[in-house]
Amino acid sequence: MVSLPYSQACENNKQPILARLKEVFVGPGTALEVGSGTGQHAVYFAAALPHLTWQPSDHPASIETCRPRLAAAALANLAQPLVLNVADTVWPLTQADMAFSANTAHIMSWNEVEALFHGLGRVLSPGAPFCLYGPFRYGGRHTSGSNADFDRSLRARAAHMGLRDMDDLQPLAEDTGFCLESDTAMPANNRLLVWRRQ
Repeated sequence: MVSLPYSQACENNKQPILARLKEVFVGPGTALEVGSGTGQHAVYFAAALPHLTWQPSDHPASIETCRPRLAAAALANLAQPLVLNVADTVWPLTQADMAFSANTAHIMSWNEVEALFHGLGRVLSPGAPFCLYGPFRYGGRHTSGSNADFDRSLRARAAHMGLRDMDDLQPLAEDTGFCLESDTAMPANNRLLVWRRQ
């Protein structure tokens, strides 16, 4: 049996995230996942949300990681993954009904986070939700000691990485046509932010 790429974090958080997605992704349509990683979320969410077409995507340097798991799942509502660099001015799809991204904002550079919101502003229709999962800061403060440690480890790895602050995300979202609808506590000091396209 071939060993598939695996993330323990995805395994730990997929059920709590799904519970929230079931409340937000209620209508049929295409759900764009930005940064599909190992593909664990894509497979789990597509299987649990059959009314959606789940569209995985990832950066050119990472896209191959998700392919084996997606192919093994062979779900009818799981689309072929798209190569998506959020910094590109033209994305490989022009329309989606909702969007999801997990644990990407602290890996991206701030310029890429800006590009993510700008890109989704072009792709999502008014009223469409964007669910962003991960650890965040509030008013320059971490919500836990473990998040502070994680932030330091990220910045030590690469200067462009680090936990994003809601004081920065809020104005960016507003400038790109998004309003924060909800901010839900999740396990391991993470949050699930639901932005709504205005």
